[in-house]
Amino acid sequence: MFRTALRNVLAHKARLLMTAFAVMLGVTFISGSLIYGDSANRAATARATDGYGRIAVSVFPDDSRGAGAAAAGDGPPGVDAATVAALAEVAGVAAATGRVDGFAAVADRDGRLLGHGPSHKGANFAPGAHGTDPAYRFTRGAGPNRDDAIALDETTAAKGGYRVGDTVRVGTDQGAASYTLSGVFRTDGTARPAGGSLTLFTDATAQRLFLRPGRYAKADLTAAPGTDVRDLLGRVESALPPGTGAATGAQLARIQANLATNDSDTMSQILVGFAAVALFTATFLISNTFTMLVSRRTRELALMRAVGATRRQVRRVLLAESLLVGAFASAAGLAAGTGVAALLRTVFAAEDAPAAPLVLTPGTVLTSLLVGTVLPMVAAWLPIRRAMAIPPVAALGAAEPAQPARTGSLRTGLCAALLLAGVGAAAYGALSPGRDSRTVIGVGAALALTGAIGLIPLLARPFTALVRPLLTRLHPVHGTLAARNTVRDPRRTGATAAALAIALTLASGLSVLGASAARYLDRATTHDFTADYLVKPAEGGMRMTPHTAAPLKRLPGVRSSPLDQSTGYRLGGVPSVLTGVDPATIGGLLRYDVVEGSLDSLAEGRIAVADFKAGPAGWHVGQTLPLERQDGARGSVTIGAVYRADEQSNLLPSITAPDSLVARYDSAPSTAGVLVRTPGGAGRASLGEVTRALGDNPALAVLDQAGIRAQDSGDIGDQLNVFYALLSMALAIAALGIANTLAMSVLERHKEIGTLRALGVDRSGVSRMIRLEALLLGGLGATLGTALGVFLGWALGRTLQESVAGYALVLPWGRLAVGVLIALVGSLLASVWPARRAARTDIAAATAVQ
Repeated sequence: MFRTALRNVLAHKARLLMTAFAVMLGVTFISGSLIYGDSANRAATARATDGYGRIAVSVFPDDSRGAGAAAAGDGPPGVDAATVAALAEVAGVAAATGRVDGFAAVADRDGRLLGHGPSHKGANFAPGAHGTDPAYRFTRGAGPNRDDAIALDETTAAKGGYRVGDTVRVGTDQGAASYTLSGVFRTDGTARPAGGSLTLFTDATAQRLFLRPGRYAKADLTAAPGTDVRDLLGRVESALPPGTGAATGAQLARIQANLATNDSDTMSQILVGFAAVALFTATFLISNTFTMLVSRRTRELALMRAVGATRRQVRRVLLAESLLVGAFASAAGLAAGTGVAALLRTVFAAEDAPAAPLVLTPGTVLTSLLVGTVLPMVAAWLPIRRAMAIPPVAALGAAEPAQPARTGSLRTGLCAALLLAGVGAAAYGALSPGRDSRTVIGVGAALALTGAIGLIPLLARPFTALVRPLLTRLHPVHGTLAARNTVRDPRRTGATAAALAIALTLASGLSVLGASAARYLDRATTHDFTADYLVKPAEGGMRMTPHTAAPLKRLPGVRSSPLDQSTGYRLGGVPSVLTGVDPATIGGLLRYDVVEGSLDSLAEGRIAVADFKAGPAGWHVGQTLPLERQDGARGSVTIGAVYRADEQSNLLPSITAPDSLVARYDSAPSTAGVLVRTPGGAGRASLGEVTRALGDNPALAVLDQAGIRAQDSGDIGDQLNVFYALLSMALAIAALGIANTLAMSVLERHKEIGTLRALGVDRSGVSRMIRLEALLLGGLGATLGTALGVFLGWALGRTLQESVAGYALVLPWGRLAVGVLIALVGSLLASVWPARRAARTDIAAATAVQ
């Protein structure tokens, strides 16, 4: 039986090639995702733990206090210099080094920020007895020895084109200043985040910028040779002053390794999810191919039964064929997946991340081979079972291969019930939003998609009838033939179009959600923001304070207001965040839709509250609320206005307070941004004036309305592009399914095509007929998928309206049309080879077939 299966595979290798290719694509995707995830985790772990090997014990404040706590008056932060010196005298300690770090952004020669993301870091250069710091290896120059000198990591210096002796502009939470570059260094992965920069300052400068003079964030201890680290940790802990703790370098490395793998795990899960979609799509292609192959070989299988083979033996032969195809495709897919993993690592890795080897685990190999071999066998089971139900005598006596049965009433009823139940569940989840509404919609989507796929054979005929007038108007004869051939085998047509429908459902659903979210963000920006500029950290990491906006007050004619966020309050027993603004200018910088009271009450020391905050708490204008803060401060505030606001807005706060009121309870609030309006409005001149007033700080971004809109919607567009790229795998498999179906159809209709040629249809006419069939298949799948995607996008969007005021459904007609167009073009491309083969049909040989 196995030898028979092998001979059959070799005899039908051309027909099985596309099936094997579809399986290979799916296995490639899933193995590439798994290899990428394992490799990313290994690389992230290695980078996060790099450098901890030289640290025996680390000492740090155990009350999590930092610079912010110190500024708030909550005692001195960090570890003092005297403690570091005392730790150096503990038995077994070779050296004790104080470390302090914080945010520091480096500008290029044009004043733009170097690096990307919230990964710009500054630290102290701490030379030991020999004048070197073991954490840094200098390739040019030396560490800074003056307060106006810095050192840069090698990557940042190369990006900026800086050499030793150049002047470099660096921005920190304390402002921007120029320094002289004293050296360029290399360091381990823990010191410099991937994609960012690392700037070294002298001890005194780093302490002044990031903490407090004479204080360190932590102390790193190295052990003397032969010292047991556990014993050393015990001695260090006994020597620690109150308020400090200690851990070994190995313990810290494990913690960092766990934190570092979160992002790579998330991306790996997303990739595996799309791989599952690709494999599910491939299932239809595989099942369709085996259906056609078994149909073509009905007489052959009947002859095997007639000469003594049992049903079980014939079934084993066919399953062995699918196993051989799957095993070959799995091995090829696993090899190709290694290349895909290398590509994914290049696409998603930071631009200056160190190279790391690909990791191929036994689990990945086993999963890939198992999925690739079991999937074809499962997909082939139903067509094999149907073939075994045909009596040998009936099969041998058939003049032509038996046509598959029409869609049965039981199957139609079941699929219709699934579709209706799925649509109903999704609509219920959308119209009755609650905690589990998205789960209900997800279940409904699965049911609706399953039912729709089962009903495609039933929908093929009315869809073809709807499109047929257009085809016959373009090409009367060829259009009619294409329409008839499309509905000749509804099950085959349905299975072919189903793969395309799945891909278009996901793509159109994502398009609807993305376009609706982008429109919401655009509207929120346009509606709320009436200032000319918003000043905020360039790419995160920097902590703005009220001091940051102070220079803008000195610009003539410029009106500005900070958004000073202060946390840790309870107003009337309700946890609250206060945002301090300038009462005199805020009305001209943000649009407040006041529904009760007046915004002028801010100048009287009162607060304004958003409706989504005031409503549930039962607050109203004129009500005085007791105020309590976590640091023990107590007082009371009076509500002077209530305004409409979106709970998800990045600009309008939940509670607006005078900045003087916030300063009374919080001496160091965090400034989320600064709103600015200039006399001449937004323009190049005013932009330069504001930028210079802020000290040409590369860590600050000055955004106009277009810049805010681009920043808010840019992330959505980038994420959608990644998802579209991943869905292209499913589209490719769907196109292969169309090509395979048409190729097998040409084989089955060999005599028919020869007869058409004999009756006068030329080669171009035969090719045109096959291309029109491909367009009908692509149009059916694209239409159904787009309709389902729009519906599911609406349903998921409805769940957002409960918490995102102003969110509304937006149909991105352009993107939806592009999706349908890509499906149709892909279908045409898939028909090239089958159409070419049909056009070359030999008339005499085809019409001589018995």
